[in-house]
Order: sequence, then C-alpha cells, then structure tokens
Amino acid sequence: MPLKLDLRPHEKIFLGGAVLVNGDSRCQLAVLNDVPVLREKDILKEEEADSPCKRIYLAVQLMYMDTPNLARYHQYYWEQVKAVIQVAPSTTDRVGKVSEFVLDGHYYQALKAARELIRYEQELLSHVQKPA
Repeated sequence: MPLKLDLRPHEKIFLGGAVLVNGDSRCQLAVLNDVPVLREKDILKEEEADSPCKRIYLAVQLMYMDTPNLARYHQYYWEQVKAVIQVAPSTTDRVGKVSEFVLDGHYYQALKAARELIRYEQELLSHVQKPA
C-alpha cells in the first residue's frame, strides 16, 4: 500500500536520502516503496536537541535517515538511554518502548515513541520548581 503525502507549498521532506522541496502550490505524492520519509516538521536539528530525550530522538532520527552510519548512532543512542534512565528512572518504560523498536530496526515507530518520551520529559520538567 503506497504512502500518500499531501505537501503544502514550499514544504520540505526527507525521502530516501534526498531532501525535496515542494513548489508554489499544494501537491500529493505517493511513495510506492519502503524508504525513509520524514516531513520537515518531524526533523530535529542537532542544535535543537537541547534535552536528554531530544538527544534520544535525534539518535533514532539519524539511524532512520543515515543507515551507513548505524553503528555510530546506536552507540550514541545507548549512551543517551543510560543517562536518561539514571536521572529519571520514571522514564524506563517509555525508553524501553523506544528501544524495542530500535532493536527491531523499526526506526519510524521508534521516532513516534520518542516523541511521546519528549512529551513526558516536558511534563516532568514543568513540575520542577526553579530556585528562588
């Protein structure tokens, strides 16, 4: 079953190693084979990975987008996982879900689970009071 993408004008997508930019009007694409696809809104830039869980997301994103360097990104991912669980043990189940997808090579699903992890991290941080 093809993946159907509706692109807004000037929207960018990552598609199988290439970055594509839509023209001046809306368009619809159908992706007929299994390749990595990420919309611009789902791409996290390295400088935006400013929290431990965002760094986990970044590692998974890099695994998904750049498979030739998979081993390097896996190492970085597991370092981030260890750090997150040490400082926030309540994330263990959520991190475990992301890790299951990573171990199975289901990186897109791991990205979705990592977005949930980031939301949880933001919730935890919202409860932390700043010192007076």
